[in-house]
Amino acid sequence: MSAREFADAVWTRATGAGVDPHEYRRVTDALRSAADWGPGLVRAGRRYVERAGGAEGAVSAVSAGEHLLTAARWFHLASLGPHGAAEAQAEADAALGRALGLLEPEARRVSGAGFTGWLRGPARPSGTVVVVPGLDSAKEEFLDVADALLARGLAVFAMDGPGQGVLAADSVLRPDFEVVLGRVIDALDVPRVGLVGLSLGGYFAARGAALDARVAVAASVSGPSRLEWAGLPAPVRELLARRTGSAEAARAFAEDVDLTGLAPRIGVPLLVVDGGRDVVPGVTGGAPLARLAPGGTYRFVPHGDHLLGNARGDWLPALADHVAHGLAGGAA
Repeated sequence: MSAREFADAVWTRATGAGVDPHEYRRVTDALRSAADWGPGLVRAGRRYVERAGGAEGAVSAVSAGEHLLTAARWFHLASLGPHGAAEAQAEADAALGRALGLLEPEARRVSGAGFTGWLRGPARPSGTVVVVPGLDSAKEEFLDVADALLARGLAVFAMDGPGQGVLAADSVLRPDFEVVLGRVIDALDVPRVGLVGLSLGGYFAARGAALDARVAVAASVSGPSRLEWAGLPAPVRELLARRTGSAEAARAFAEDVDLTGLAPRIGVPLLVVDGGRDVVPGVTGGAPLARLAPGGTYRFVPHGDHLLGNARGDWLPALADHVAHGLAGGAA
């Protein structure tokens, strides 16, 4: 795949994550090959870190924090390339931490066995939500999702789990992700939570909603109900192999992804969001999950692609309202 083809494939994912579309084109147009992806986007992120260094002393902490949030986005996008993912994601993690230190000093890093992330929000929130990333996403990618939830008075824990984000360098994905989510809820020390999962994170969120009674409301965005290893495109298989540790582990992981048996156990309000342009061989979308879950509601956006970065207004406000309503009446 050429640099242009890769950039086009990531286009709505990048702009949905909050990167300026014009700058994205300028940066990616300058790449000579796909191998330049990581270094080129890391350079873009470091330019914002440099701006933050100047802004901290010369302008304002707010400007510095905003530059660092942009840097975190660029570093995360750099990690999607074929080289230097661990280094780029480490820089994303560091930039996000510095940004929150400036913009939200009350934000708290929470880490435990198999997870790490940031808890943000008011001192007395109306509820607590865990945002769960997917196969190659991370807590830095869904800042707009966190902001929509924060705007509704909720506390938000944006996490990286095993094989994700900053933890991908020394851990692998695990199919029983609900075990990690249980540890997260323990560490947050709240009686009930909402779960918002994106891409493969939607599958993880559904498992958590089915298997942990402390989950009060859930949402899955572009999450699979089922995977068929034989049908998956080669790039998806290769990515699964990198994130699970081997081709054999990837096959076993994919064969385990099937919510047919668990969906009927999801009694809490569950919003499932799919995009009509999100069609990948070997991947069954969220419609069966919404149909089989007693509390399921299906929101289909015909023009939406994977993660619906090209259609945020068609689902994100509704998702944030769904979660806030589900947690209303019992602060978590």
